[in-house]
Formats: sequence, C-alpha cells, structure tokens
Amino acid sequence: MKRQKKMNMQFAVCINNQDYPASLERHKIYRVLPDEDGDLRVIDESGEDYLYPANWFVLIKLPEAIEKSFTKAA
Repeated sequence: MKRQKKMNMQFAVCINNQDYPASLERHKIYRVLPDEDGDLRVIDESGEDYLYPANWFVLIKLPEAIEKSFTKAA
C-alpha cells in the first residue's frame, strides 16, 4: 500500500491553518493524497495522514530533484 501512495503522491502549499495552527504551517509544502470526498489527506512529519479541506491548500508541481527528495524521505 505504501508503494501505491508514493505513485499517487502530490504536493501542496498550505494557505490556511486557522483551525489547526499547531498541526499545519502556512506556506509549508506538504505531501498530499486526494480523498474521495474532494478533501486532501495531508501527510505530516510523523508519516501519518490527516484529512483537511482542499481549499486550505494549493496543489503545486515540484521540480523532479525536489520531488525525489520528498519521496525518499517518505
């Protein structure tokens, strides 16, 4: 299952953390997984994923070298 998560990995920048300032940092890049309900599953530093509203993030495309660095850390 972990391999499948890596294959579907996307990245997003947090633009709203008003309800979870201890859990989310604004302007930080997060690894995310799309959720069936249109929200995003954000993967934190512990490697766990949590569901947040998609409009709190902006999906981004990272340069290949940075994307590889993120996926190696996973």
